[in-house]
Amino acid sequence: MIIGSQHSLRISLPLNIATVKQHTTQRQTIPQRATNEIANMLAIRNSFIKSTRNVPVILGCRNKHTLPDLPYDFGALEPVICREIMELHHQKHHNAYVTNLNAAEEQLKEAVAKNDASKIIQLGSALKFNGGGHINHSIFWKNLSPDKSDPSAELKQALERDFQGMENFKKEMKAAAVAVQGSGWAWLGYNKKTKTLRVAACPNQDPLEATTGLVPLLGIDVWEHAYYLQYKNLRPNYVDAIWDVVNWKDISERLAKAK
Repeated sequence: MIIGSQHSLRISLPLNIATVKQHTTQRQTIPQRATNEIANMLAIRNSFIKSTRNVPVILGCRNKHTLPDLPYDFGALEPVICREIMELHHQKHHNAYVTNLNAAEEQLKEAVAKNDASKIIQLGSALKFNGGGHINHSIFWKNLSPDKSDPSAELKQALERDFQGMENFKKEMKAAAVAVQGSGWAWLGYNKKTKTLRVAACPNQDPLEATTGLVPLLGIDVWEHAYYLQYKNLRPNYVDAIWDVVNWKDISERLAKAK
């Protein structure tokens, strides 16, 4: 994912606490359930901010989310992940999340303007699913690289402390990825409160930070569209192979920033 002035991941969710207060004072008070849904949406929006780097974020603007470029060619990760999978995954699946997220945010803006609590609640699942898909994949592309790299000294020390070494960490990560029922993600996250690393799994496209509080460092996509054309039903083989293209430089930078 190339993020810069031409490919900025801009946040177009037209919602903040001031907006909520304005609408609740001008018209009838939004029920508590709707207020909770708005809080969840704000958490997902904040995940967009924290999952990007050097991105000019303009809250409340009308700019739409865009599909980020890959930082490498579609075939660059072969033989671990074939060109066809990468192209379909990026151009079709990730692009669909971006398109649907933009559509949901437009509907949300209209619902907030109309103080339509029922519609706001209804849009919660679409925002979580498509927003999470956009967040997760934007991290995933940068978590991978055709160029070999090593974990930083800081990351090595953390893996040794929290997992008793790299191999034990890989085993725990694999177990989490293989155990996901249906579709989802396995993650290495950083807990800011305990200052420790933790492996976690999220179903569907639930974004890690918005749902668990963990800062995402490394994600392994175990939706079938991420591997099935090449690995068929052998998800464990896919998880074993992906370590050959993991971008430890990117993960190390995410850990340093999380701290």
